[in-house]
Amino acid sequence: MPPLRTGAHYRQSLRDGRKIWVLGEGMVDDVTTHPATRPMVEEYVAWYDRHFDPAWQEIVMTPPCRAGARTPVGYLVPQSGDDLARMGRCFQATTFPTAGNITHTPAYGHLIALGILHAVSLRKASAEQVANAEAYRAEIARTGRFLTFAAGAATIGYRLREDPAERTALKLVKRTDAGLVISGKIGMHTSPAFAEDVYIGAHNGIDIDGHRASFVVAVNSPGVTVICRKRAARDPNPFSAPLSNRFDELDGQMWLDDVLVPWNRVFLTEPSAEPVARWLFWHQLYCWLAKAEFTLGLALACTHAMGLASHDPTIEYLVDLITDVQTVRSCQTAAELDPEFTAEGCSPNHVHLSVGSLAMLKARPLMGEILRILPGSSLVVAPTDKDLADPALARGLEESFAGGGYTAAQRAALLQMAWDHVGSALDHRESVYELHANGGASSWRGRLRRGFGRYNELANGVLQQLGLPMPEIDLSAIRNAPLAMRRQVSAPPPAKAAADKG
Repeated sequence: MPPLRTGAHYRQSLRDGRKIWVLGEGMVDDVTTHPATRPMVEEYVAWYDRHFDPAWQEIVMTPPCRAGARTPVGYLVPQSGDDLARMGRCFQATTFPTAGNITHTPAYGHLIALGILHAVSLRKASAEQVANAEAYRAEIARTGRFLTFAAGAATIGYRLREDPAERTALKLVKRTDAGLVISGKIGMHTSPAFAEDVYIGAHNGIDIDGHRASFVVAVNSPGVTVICRKRAARDPNPFSAPLSNRFDELDGQMWLDDVLVPWNRVFLTEPSAEPVARWLFWHQLYCWLAKAEFTLGLALACTHAMGLASHDPTIEYLVDLITDVQTVRSCQTAAELDPEFTAEGCSPNHVHLSVGSLAMLKARPLMGEILRILPGSSLVVAPTDKDLADPALARGLEESFAGGGYTAAQRAALLQMAWDHVGSALDHRESVYELHANGGASSWRGRLRRGFGRYNELANGVLQQLGLPMPEIDLSAIRNAPLAMRRQVSAPPPAKAAADKG
């Protein structure tokens, strides 16, 4: 059956008394109407409503069962490579129209819940923990409740405190029969203004009964305040900013002041966030791929609009873009068709995801540069629709930008989209965020090193071809070496001690 939630139901759910502060704007009384937040609310409304749109049914819903009911693809618990591939096709289709700029959707929230279930199962804290995790996942699938992810890292001020014991993000205030009361501040995470729940992961620093505690906190809980970054600078004219005018997820912090978390929303895991994030990396790579494919699509369209389809250097640029896109797409296909099986079902193969993520991180700067090169100087001076409608400029602009089957308005609209895609504040935010969201290339190299399982097989396979007795090679130390630590900050010496030393 279709999800119980419509876009209108989601929009109404956000009027729940939440405390949202947008830097540079102040307190937001209603995220559904405030200009800093309303466009993203409407994009999420559209995400929910696709499940009722006949044009999207084959993508976002499973085939009908014998009773005729269909299930939202984003809420599946995959049991096979075919299930993963179906989910992948859904993610591909729903992320491309946003150029990969909407990364945290309700489907992403369901993947977080799958990751929580996986992490709790690995820890084996108790059967009740597993039951609570599965019940929460099922609730999300049944209701469409919107969950987002925070690793749980402390803010910079906390991390620089003089007393090391005070540097964790959260502090346990007390235990009660109803749950845990916690306080503190959680560092950057995405879309907290638009989600209903935030998962606070293992980096938060609270341990319970020998396990690291993680939490699902409702955004409208008493004592919760969300502080969002300033909105990305954008032209208010949708013609000039067709992407940044619509997509701004507003990363933020969460401040907690004696917040009660019910026991069935407390999940015991290991101190690493990796078991939960394993699901999220798959969706994240689809968002990166959507941005890459959108870049390729814009480059192809600009090639045609600028009359460069027979220009050999331009064709070489396009082949480079195609190579990058197809490399990552092949990694996604491999990750789904060669899955890893877990107690809950199966998940995308992390070796293939690691290779795809490294390939994309390397390719992204050059892809943006190519799209800036192809249109030439026209990209810089493209007019807006207001300029094209001005009687004093209209004729001259038509002469400057029309031709080759395009009106000036058509060519200018394409150029404005290309500029917004690779030259706007939205693009700059996305680039900066992704450098830090999952540790960057060094973390992905560590994940690949840990995930690759054929060190001994390949090395010993070569020795067998020598026809001589050879020592048995064991290279497990390469795989088992710890992942690189998150970057560390050091608190400066107390002011008095520093002065005495001077």
